[in-house]
Formats: sequence, C-alpha cells, structure tokens
Amino acid sequence: MTMSTQTPPLLQVDRLEVLYGNAILAVRGVSIEVQAGSIVALLGANGAGKTTTLKAISRLLQAERGEVVAGDVRIDGQSVLDTAPDELVRRGVVQVLEGRRCFAHLSVEENLLLGGHVKSPSGKVLGERLADVYALFPRLKTRRASLAGYTSGGEQQMVAIGRALMAQPRLVLLDEPSMGLAPLVVQEIFEAIRALNQQGVSFVLAEQNARMALSHAHHAYVLETGRVAISGSAQALSAKTDIHDFYLGAGGDHRISFIDDRLRRRA
Repeated sequence: MTMSTQTPPLLQVDRLEVLYGNAILAVRGVSIEVQAGSIVALLGANGAGKTTTLKAISRLLQAERGEVVAGDVRIDGQSVLDTAPDELVRRGVVQVLEGRRCFAHLSVEENLLLGGHVKSPSGKVLGERLADVYALFPRLKTRRASLAGYTSGGEQQMVAIGRALMAQPRLVLLDEPSMGLAPLVVQEIFEAIRALNQQGVSFVLAEQNARMALSHAHHAYVLETGRVAISGSAQALSAKTDIHDFYLGAGGDHRISFIDDRLRRRA
C-alpha cells in the first residue's frame, strides 16, 4: 500500500460551529482552507461570522464567552482546539484584532517591541525585526517615539500589523484592516500585505471591502449568517456581479442572499 505524502494545508477549518453564551450559534458549519504562501479573503457584512471564525482559529473566543461546539481547526494537519493562544503565536499564527488595539500610553516603538518577545530573542534579533518593520512602514520610524494614542488611525493599524510581524508569523489573521481608513492608507496597507506575502507570509483577511480584498487575495469565501455562502478563486468571485451587488451596495435595498438563492434553486 502506498502512503500519501501530500502536505496538508497550513490552515484547515472543518465544519466549525461556534456558540456564544450557550445560546447564540454564530458560526454554522464553516469550512475553509489556507495553503502555505496564500492570501485568503473572508468576505461578508457585519454579523456574518468573519470575526468569530478568526477568533476560533486563534483561540481567543473564551474572552467573549464563546466556544467551539463542533468541527475542528488544524494547523499543518494537527488539531489546535486544545492549544493555548500564546502557544499558537509561538507556532507562527498571529491575529491582528479589529480596531487596532494599540497600547495608547506606550510609544510606537514600545508597542512594536512587545510583539517580539514571544520566543525571547536576543536584542540583536529584535533590532533586526524592528528594522524590517520600519522598512515596510517608513512612517512608523518617523513616529517611533510618539505615543501610539496620538497617532492616526492608519498609523495605529500599521503599528498593530508591525507588532504581529515582530513575532515572525507564518500566518497572519487580519480582521478588517481597512476599517475607517482613508483610501490612500488602505492602499498602502494592502501593498504591504502583498509584499509580505511575496516573502512567504500567509494571510486570512476578514474584510467588508470586497473589491480591495479580492484584488489582493488568491482565494475567497463569502460568509452569510454564519455559513459559507459561496467560495472560489478571488479572480472568479471578483467577476461575479452579484458579489458586487450584495457587498458593494450596488443592489440597493434589494440585496441578494446567496443562501436563499441556493435554497430556491433546490426547491
């Protein structure tokens, strides 16, 4: 008998179900895959289940009384449902939470350095990582002594991403990186994501900005009411007019529900 030598996906979420407060089923049978070196977009409106899916992967649900009640999350083919969040970071999986979450009373550089102490690196290694972040986001070097709370929203997003990069992740889970930011800043951040991906970092992007996410992703999943409504290559989904109608507002008050449409077709 020949044994399979196929490498498992970097991330595999299999029929995931998440319950909040023993009452609210927020994610219902979600399955996604992320191959090493790829960018995967999770698209959907508020409440679709994007953030919950990311927090289930990063093991941050307990802080919000959430729990995985069915399914599995695997990294490199191994289940991580019993893995502590800090251990996941040491294994190269880092989440950048929605809303930046910078330490306002610390400087930009102090915020960045906090992300680099996971594996107790030497001062030289920390300095090299810091230089890499400043090369990626030059404006942070200019603002490195400023208190993070006095920087702009775009700069705070760069700080949050840079802090994650200080841990040298293989997989970054980015929750709404474009939220509340000016278009030019959004473009700068997504160009940085593309550059990092070319260096081998994988990403899961939870985004409402479908146009921007699809222009940078390799694959995408559209979530609706906690379920995967449609998935495919980013290029194929970008060409679908109904994606734009629903998520970019072109459909007005008569927005499409992919799940309802699928059920109608089966009837």
